[in-house]
Amino acid sequence: MATRLINAKRTDIQKMSASDLKKSIWDSEGRVILSQNYVGMVPLSMGTTNPELAQAMGADMVFFNGYSANEDAEHPGLIISGLTAEGFSREQYRIPQMRKLIDVPIGVYLECGQESDKSNFLSFLVREDRIASPKNLQKLLDEKVDFVVLGGNPGTGTKYDAILNATKEAKKVLGDNMVIFSGKWEDGSKEPVIGDPMRSQDFYKELISSLIDAGADVICMPMPGSRWGINVDCIRDLVTFVHTYKQGTLVMTFLDGTVEGSDVDTIRQCSLWSKLTGADIHSIGDAGLGGMSIPENIYQMAITIKGRAKTWERMSASRR
Repeated sequence: MATRLINAKRTDIQKMSASDLKKSIWDSEGRVILSQNYVGMVPLSMGTTNPELAQAMGADMVFFNGYSANEDAEHPGLIISGLTAEGFSREQYRIPQMRKLIDVPIGVYLECGQESDKSNFLSFLVREDRIASPKNLQKLLDEKVDFVVLGGNPGTGTKYDAILNATKEAKKVLGDNMVIFSGKWEDGSKEPVIGDPMRSQDFYKELISSLIDAGADVICMPMPGSRWGINVDCIRDLVTFVHTYKQGTLVMTFLDGTVEGSDVDTIRQCSLWSKLTGADIHSIGDAGLGGMSIPENIYQMAITIKGRAKTWERMSASRR
């Protein structure tokens, strides 16, 4: 039996299969915090990485945006530098090495977008080493990534069909060996995000059922308060649909749209709204400051969602 993720320590998580991880999230009863980190920016604090900082603030999971399947690619956010007795040191890590530093499940965000809006600086993320191709999915398996997130960064022109096709491809390559997150919570300029009032709830339910049938373990949708027009009622209806359509399927709501860089009162309110939807995972984005949320906002979301006891347990006891 898998330990609840909000209680799980390093040794518990290391033993988890993909199905164990899903069960551990479900058993946490809507209290799991996930932090997105963009690895293309220098960490906020010298001598550590943003994923380490996110875990230290109470995150139960982390995932990397901008992570390349190319082993020669440089990821400034995964470079640790500083002064030692021998002088200045600089070392870059990939996910296998990051496991020595992070004790929580690690995921990677792969692009499903097929177009590029050159006016948006994130359009460059749609490239051969970053898309949800069989080769890149296999690389994640080789690096023993715990979960993959399929979607599209703002300005990447992500369409529903592309996300659905990527989910089918991921299931073929990954099978039951990795948890598959799939959905649309950002990049809503060409096609609206899930729950946007521009489309009907029936439309989103049909999309969600197609993603689940294609192999998605977790459906991703925006958090109320993070995107225009997204409210608790529409997301709660969709969360209930996911939970009843196929038993064991999970939902992640995502706080992004640069709201992750707002004040703690806003984070508290959005987190409470997210919990009211019935979501299993509450994710906070990477556009706060220096490739991650404001650290205090991860802490605030964790306290709001799971209270001080479980937040402090993650902050202090993860390495056991």
